[in-house]
Amino acid sequence: MITKTSINTTLNYSPNFEEKKRKFKQIKFIIFHYTGMKNEKDAIKRLIDSKSKVSSHYFIKNNGSIITLVPELYISWHAGISSWQNYKSINKYSIGIEISNPGHGIKYKKFSKKQIRSILKLSKYLIKKYKIKIKFILGHSDVAPFRKKDPGENFPWRYLSKNEVGLWHSLNEKKLFKIRSIKVDKHDENNFIKNLYKIGYPRLLPKGMHKNKRLLIKAFQRRFRQELINGIVDKECLLISKNLIKN
Repeated sequence: MITKTSINTTLNYSPNFEEKKRKFKQIKFIIFHYTGMKNEKDAIKRLIDSKSKVSSHYFIKNNGSIITLVPELYISWHAGISSWQNYKSINKYSIGIEISNPGHGIKYKKFSKKQIRSILKLSKYLIKKYKIKIKFILGHSDVAPFRKKDPGENFPWRYLSKNEVGLWHSLNEKKLFKIRSIKVDKHDENNFIKNLYKIGYPRLLPKGMHKNKRLLIKAFQRRFRQELINGIVDKECLLISKNLIKN
């Protein structure tokens, strides 16, 4: 249950955070992750193990219960090398939320209804507390698309957006489906990539550009076109990207 000042959690503190407190106003993002581990207990152990050098502020278990790992005003080590718009090193500005799920490398599954309810409650609490903008509620793969896939295409972005948690497009799904897989020319593909930069995605660098371009496209698809993740720009992807800029 959320109150005006707190949310019910279990405390299991991690030592993996920066010692210096940040200012309240520095917190501008919520970043969602999945654990990517088969066993939930092992995932929690890793996040509180000083040798792992990883953590998050919150952990959502399969049964929906929430664990506090790092107090919000301390920087936890969850996003790694990351960026969004003009922000670099997203750890400095974000609240990290780990959600128990084996992930793509093991047996990626849908998030439980109890987890989704807790994601919604915790997010709304944080949004209200820190005045976080809808467009700054992101997945790990959004801020680190060349390295990460989480929280992945099973994450309920569409549902959450209906409850004002995260950005989604305002286009008709049936009309979009009709233009799925229709190829675009090189000019439109370049415009699509430019649109991703305007939304906030990290820019492509010359080294490994071809491979990273596919990873960037897939990150966008995992977020905004979850039914087909193929790394290929089509008319559906282009139209969604245009709509998101307007929103």
